[in-house]
Amino acid sequence: MTDRSILQPTVDHPITIEPTGGRVTVRVNGELIADTREALTLRESTYPAVQYVPLRDVAGDRLVPSNTATYCPFKGDAGYYHVATQDGVVDDVIWEYREPYPAVSAIGGHVAFYPQKADILVEQA
Repeated sequence: MTDRSILQPTVDHPITIEPTGGRVTVRVNGELIADTREALTLRESTYPAVQYVPLRDVAGDRLVPSNTATYCPFKGDAGYYHVATQDGVVDDVIWEYREPYPAVSAIGGHVAFYPQKADILVEQA
């Protein structure tokens, strides 16, 4: 294993995490995969905001572990899931930081969905 830098959020690369404050539903191939009122919104630098949904609010029987893994120096190692739907399996829809770095520890136990592969609807309270 190679040494990896752990970077902290800064003024030049801010990261904020706060409760979304409404209902978040996620559909893959039109099928409801997640439904929660406890999502977190992560904003990182100039990237689009990402909804992190508690894993307990995701249809676990639809998740298929993936061998895909990525690394973010601000958040840590990410693992992925495929999602099984009636129309077939959609690859690498979901990612999760199982042991997020301390600066983003709030996203532990939560997963995020690629918006190109899932329909993510945020209804404000």
